[in-house]
Amino acid sequence: MKVYDTVTEAMEDLRKRGYITDFNLVFDSIQCPEGNIRPEDFEITETYRFEGDTDPGDEAVVYGIETKSGIKGVLMYGYGVYSEDMSEDMIRKLGQR
Repeated sequence: MKVYDTVTEAMEDLRKRGYITDFNLVFDSIQCPEGNIRPEDFEITETYRFEGDTDPGDEAVVYGIETKSGIKGVLMYGYGVYSEDMSEDMIRKLGQR
């Protein structure tokens, strides 16, 4: 795994390597233009964690994701104070790496 100093640097490099779709987290799936994708239908291929030195709002995880149908993209998830509600299946999936 590579090491990045910033979220932006990680996302730019992932995009250069073919992770071009932007995924959004919804309660029990990830969402992209092709629709909602359930936890059993995607794999997390890369994970990068960033901790805010002074602002908890800067804490984030960037995931490189590939779906079973071959879509590659990124999901940025802010954890801590600003984290979102999600299903137990999504918690397990995103916490596995």
